[in-house]
Amino acid sequence: MSRDRFERALFRVLRPITIAVLFLVTAFPFFYMVMLSVRDIQELILDPGSLLPERWTLATYRDVLTRQGFLTFMANSAIVAVASVVVTLLISIPGAYAVARLDFFGRRQVHFLFLAVYLFPAIVLAIPLFVLFTMIGLRGSLPGLILVYIAQTVPVTVYMLRNYFETVPASVEEAAAIDGCGRVETIWRVVLPLSKPSLMATGLYAFMIAWNEFLFALLFLVERRDRWTVSLGLSQLAGSIEIPTTVLMAGSVVLTLPIVVLFFASERLLTEGLTAGAEKG
Repeated sequence: MSRDRFERALFRVLRPITIAVLFLVTAFPFFYMVMLSVRDIQELILDPGSLLPERWTLATYRDVLTRQGFLTFMANSAIVAVASVVVTLLISIPGAYAVARLDFFGRRQVHFLFLAVYLFPAIVLAIPLFVLFTMIGLRGSLPGLILVYIAQTVPVTVYMLRNYFETVPASVEEAAAIDGCGRVETIWRVVLPLSKPSLMATGLYAFMIAWNEFLFALLFLVERRDRWTVSLGLSQLAGSIEIPTTVLMAGSVVLTLPIVVLFFASERLLTEGLTAGAEKG
């Protein structure tokens, strides 16, 4: 057998094995979390090593959603995440288009200044923001938290969208201009329809940050339980010795499931959007 045929046969065998191993490694923790969340606490105490429950129960989810207040927490997180995504895209789209298409002094420097924001750890910005928001009365409010998340996501979303906008052929925009479209109309009618994959990837990225973020939510909302997000509610469950492990796992599923569903629902567009700016053409 030649070396080429041997390598092809070897890779043909190793490929499914590697994929299966990676899938098990990544999926098993989530699967185990779900199995724990539907187990009775007494059964878990008597047989902690069992993977599959003998008796399934949804009482843990009723406890999490009603008694622990996760319905309110999820509503707050949804408001914060959706508002952050909408405002972030409204700011990032014209900003990214300007950096990609318009010629102005300091264009290259502005592009890198956006990413320079991430040179500073979040904890460095936490204390000044805490003092500022206390002075202007935004501490303990969801709009204040939304402002923080917008400031966090806009720099990187501008960078992501700029890379994609540069791949849109300039000839398409020139044709729109010949047909009488202004700059704004060209963006709305030509650039944005061609940029749907990138917009989906950018929006999902901003949504995940706003849904999962904990530090600023803890800093600004800890005194107002009715304004808590899901991440704060889950930290309360994890820090209490009175909360059964099964209830904690149910809370973890409630926190994780929306992101998983969104990711798989938009996986194709997300992949296209993340890789679209890698090459020009």
